[in-house]
Amino acid sequence: MSEQWITVARAPSRVEPGPSAGRLRVFARVIATAIVVVVVVALLGIFAARHLAELDAVGGAIDTADLLAEAIVQPVITDGLLTGDPDAVAALDSEVRDHVLDESIVRVKIWNPSGTILYSDEPQLIGQHFDLDDEALEVLADRRSRADVSDLTAPENGFEAEDHKLLEAYRPVFTPSGDLLLFEAYFRYDRVDARTGELWQGFAAITLGSIVLLVILLLPLVARLLESVRAAQAQREDLLQRALDASGDERRRIAGTLHDGVVQDLAATSFSLAGSTERARTLGDESLARELGTVASTVRGTIGGLRSLLVDIYPPSLENAGLAPTLDDLASTARSRGSEVTVTVDPGISLGPEDERLVFRIAQETLQNAAKHADATTIRVTLAVVDGRAQLDVVDDGAGFDVAVALANPADGHFGLRVLADLVTARGGELSVRTAPGEGTHWRLRVAAS
Repeated sequence: MSEQWITVARAPSRVEPGPSAGRLRVFARVIATAIVVVVVVALLGIFAARHLAELDAVGGAIDTADLLAEAIVQPVITDGLLTGDPDAVAALDSEVRDHVLDESIVRVKIWNPSGTILYSDEPQLIGQHFDLDDEALEVLADRRSRADVSDLTAPENGFEAEDHKLLEAYRPVFTPSGDLLLFEAYFRYDRVDARTGELWQGFAAITLGSIVLLVILLLPLVARLLESVRAAQAQREDLLQRALDASGDERRRIAGTLHDGVVQDLAATSFSLAGSTERARTLGDESLARELGTVASTVRGTIGGLRSLLVDIYPPSLENAGLAPTLDDLASTARSRGSEVTVTVDPGISLGPEDERLVFRIAQETLQNAAKHADATTIRVTLAVVDGRAQLDVVDDGAGFDVAVALANPADGHFGLRVLADLVTARGGELSVRTAPGEGTHWRLRVAAS
């Protein structure tokens, strides 16, 4: 037998919240989901705003660099700058410091195409040589402006590293004799942060407001859906209860009709045949007496079979005598099919009427399956109190089965696992099974004891 217990049905282990509590819980989940969405959208918005702000700042840096180069820098560049003439450097430095450097521009450099810095507002850089990066070379080749976030780890940016993050714009300029130079201006990144805030505020006002409004509009719809689901669940439970009640009423009616009609008629016939058998024997007609005895025996067997059927349909002992005699009646039916059945019931066990009927139905179904379908030779039925709950165990040495297949395709002619699961769940019980093909079956039902 499989070592693993498989739970077929289990009622919720906690007290289900009332309608108001359930509604509030769902509303809380909706609001929590909305908050998560808002946070995610806010983060995405910040990244998007930062990206747009950088693009905007890059464009602004290019425009500013173009304006400064054309209006201020290039007019004061002389051919003496190419040879490091102090007067040429001083004239350019004066214009840069007076009209270029401000709160937004922190550094200016002018390079020759070979990578030598001809001028910088940082005097220590003048005359130093660094390899131009690809962006700078493209600007010189294409003769167009370009801007990007500065790589402050580059060796030529050692004096700017303390600013943490800068934008640098490149622009080609020319000496009066037509020599090509590279103008480079470094802009503070603050303008990107400021622009990010502006873009984010506009984004947040529209997007987050729309999300909040959507959540507000969804709450009444969620409330209506909850009511519909709750009504459908209540209707399903009511239909299941009605079906069970109707099944019980019909069982009682059929059992009463058979007991008071057919069984009584057959009993009377049996008595009549017994009398006729005696009279035939008295008259010396042994042949007729044997025939009548055979018919009487057949009628008595039919009566026994009908009484076993009545126990299967609705056991009168369940309401009149309790579970122990009822389980014995069920065991008798299984024994008539050739199984050896032992029944042990704790005399101190106490169950309510509904739970007694549940125990009966589970025992009836499992015993029938063991004797009729699993061809079990021995069956053990135990009903006792374990850990404060009533526990029914039905163990057989039959063929066993595949639980997954049985759940998907219950056999015809009996409840099936899915219906048993509904019955157990409706009563707040727990039904488990341990089985495997060819290794027997162990059913276990647990319900609350009175």
